[in-house]
Amino acid sequence: MILSDIYIYPIKSLGGVRVNEAIVEPQGLQYDRRWLLVDDTNTFLTQRVFPKMALLQVQLLPTGLLVTHKQQVAESLFVPFDSNNYLNTPLTVTIWDDTVSAVEVSQEANAWFSQMLQINCRLVFMPPNAHRPVDMNYAFNNEPVSFADAYPFLLIGQESLKDLNNRLPEPLPMNRFRPNLVFSGGEPFVEDTWREFTIGHQNFAAVKPCSRCVLTTVNQDTAEKGTEPLRTLATYRTKNNKVMFGQNVLPRSVGNFLQTGSPISIQSYR
Repeated sequence: MILSDIYIYPIKSLGGVRVNEAIVEPQGLQYDRRWLLVDDTNTFLTQRVFPKMALLQVQLLPTGLLVTHKQQVAESLFVPFDSNNYLNTPLTVTIWDDTVSAVEVSQEANAWFSQMLQINCRLVFMPPNAHRPVDMNYAFNNEPVSFADAYPFLLIGQESLKDLNNRLPEPLPMNRFRPNLVFSGGEPFVEDTWREFTIGHQNFAAVKPCSRCVLTTVNQDTAEKGTEPLRTLATYRTKNNKVMFGQNVLPRSVGNFLQTGSPISIQSYR
């Protein structure tokens, strides 16, 4: 089994970026979900409610992010990595049941996203000193997470998607599930059995299956919502009334580079 794809999603709920290598940081891959859009109440925005967010695509440039619209010919937005250029207005934002410290990026970004999404919103950044812990029931050492839903990494096997696609009326791409780590080889859903494993020289632990929501029904190219894959997944991947696909993962060390093509080795199973 090898690591076949690495994805990051710099701005939560916007289009993801495939990269060939990435640094493992405590909160997840470098740049992954460190930025967030919030409404007038400082509550996070998500494709679950605003599917059109899927039409905003992020690119990584050497000094920042470039955000464009997939369908409209519109002026792009540049967001620098250097937070010294941000407004640095301190905020407390709400994401699910968590409240997290953040800083506002710029009035330009606020205006651009508000126009693109037709809703008043602001772009915020999670500063290095912010700490949002993962669920203590699954943590090893009070691990942090970025603006991701709940865990720093999501892992899915290509064979698991192939198994699902063999059951669907029309096959779906992996981007419906927004994983960070995709691997090839093994049996369908073999990742369900893993506990401790390594990718290259990086140690990980799979801590719980990932329950899936309506975001998986949003076409990432058109922003149209449907019923699949949840309808089909529910017929054979339901546990405790939740549809499961993929594994939530915690890093057991940080600072290493992950690279596509790296071998995967399993140290222990559930």
